[in-house]
Amino acid sequence: MPEAAALVGNDGAGTEHTGRRGALGPVGLVLAGCVSVQFGGALAVSLMPRTGAVGVVTLRLVVAALVLIVVCRPKLRGHSRADWGTVVAFGVAMGGMNMIFYQAAARIPLGLAVTFEVLGPLALSVIASRRLINFLWAGLALCGVFLLGGAGESVGGLDMVGVACALAAGGMWAAYIIFSARTGRRFPQADGLALAMAVAAVLSLPLGISTAGTRLLDPVTIGLGAAVAVLSSVLPYTLELIALRRLPASTFAVMMSLEPAIAALAGFLVLSQALTWLQALAIALVIGASMGAVRTQVGRRPKRG
Repeated sequence: MPEAAALVGNDGAGTEHTGRRGALGPVGLVLAGCVSVQFGGALAVSLMPRTGAVGVVTLRLVVAALVLIVVCRPKLRGHSRADWGTVVAFGVAMGGMNMIFYQAAARIPLGLAVTFEVLGPLALSVIASRRLINFLWAGLALCGVFLLGGAGESVGGLDMVGVACALAAGGMWAAYIIFSARTGRRFPQADGLALAMAVAAVLSLPLGISTAGTRLLDPVTIGLGAAVAVLSSVLPYTLELIALRRLPASTFAVMMSLEPAIAALAGFLVLSQALTWLQALAIALVIGASMGAVRTQVGRRPKRG
């Protein structure tokens, strides 16, 4: 298995950012990305009746690809075959992660779908880690997401296809983390992200056209899709790509467990959805695990020789 440093854009990140500010900077980027995704997800709910789940994903990826290509203007020349292989793999992981997850959400409750999906990044956090303490944080976060999603309630009665899709989406999420870091190392700025988004858009477009058809061309639908693309794809993926250049993949993966916690908290604050004591405990476990992972990274000191 690749080492954590090999998964990040710069394997000397631990020696370049020694202070708390340097370590907390990428953490803030990841948290901002998480919040953006949740607002984008809320907007996507209003779009689904117009295009269906596959149509929403297609609009997200196509509009995001167009925005990133126009803004970044990535260079197509001067890249090796390995560079292109990495960016194509990144695009496949990105598109697959989105498309498969929505298939899961259509078959099982959203909270459970997120719970099973988060298992991918959590597994990566354990595999990529070289410190025993990260096993504790990953285990604590895992307990939290299971409680938050209610995974202990009638799991045997769930649609197994939906569960399988959620687990597959988690695997794609882990692959996304790996290839996002590798792409950030091989391509300047957000060029690799723009190219990978284009790959994901091309792969999803036939599916979107076959399921939503001309509904994708409705002006209102396009406008909502553009907003979803910016909030759910362009902004968070860019922030994550930048963060992964300075943050170990194991820490990043554990922090991704904040996604269901942020969603539950947003539901309480914005939609007045009451939280049970069990859900509150789950949020505390997830946040505690993420804070522990961050403090572990902040507390690291470079070896001087």
